[in-house]
Amino acid sequence: MPRTYDPERPAVLFLCVHNAGRSQMALGFFRHHAGDAAVAWSGGSEPAEQVNPVAVAAMAERGIDIAAEFPKPWTDETVRAADVVVTMGCGDACPVLPGKRYEDWSLDDPAGRDLTAVRPIRDEIERRVLTLLGRLVD
Repeated sequence: MPRTYDPERPAVLFLCVHNAGRSQMALGFFRHHAGDAAVAWSGGSEPAEQVNPVAVAAMAERGIDIAAEFPKPWTDETVRAADVVVTMGCGDACPVLPGKRYEDWSLDDPAGRDLTAVRPIRDEIERRVLTLLGRLVD
């Protein structure tokens, strides 16, 4: 299981293509708001070389540091360990396991956008993370 796996706490996996923007911001918000009540991981079908610096800057504006994160591939082990898999634009490349709960978040990709354009994406991700947490954690 992933290093932070705990079967007593809900687990969420955030997936996008490059694991450099949307899924990293979602992971940052989830960890920030969930604290020890739940765990989360992120991954990509085609991981980029680094997290999008504009996503890092957008999150820093909210007091959340994702600069130490790095894009990584999802693994079957992580997908199996997750209670909820949130996909963001990876389409058919995202894993689908029978009986697993999935949510598909249709969000603009922050890649190639400036900070002004990324802020509304960031804010929508936070809104969705808070809604998801409200359903997972008492």
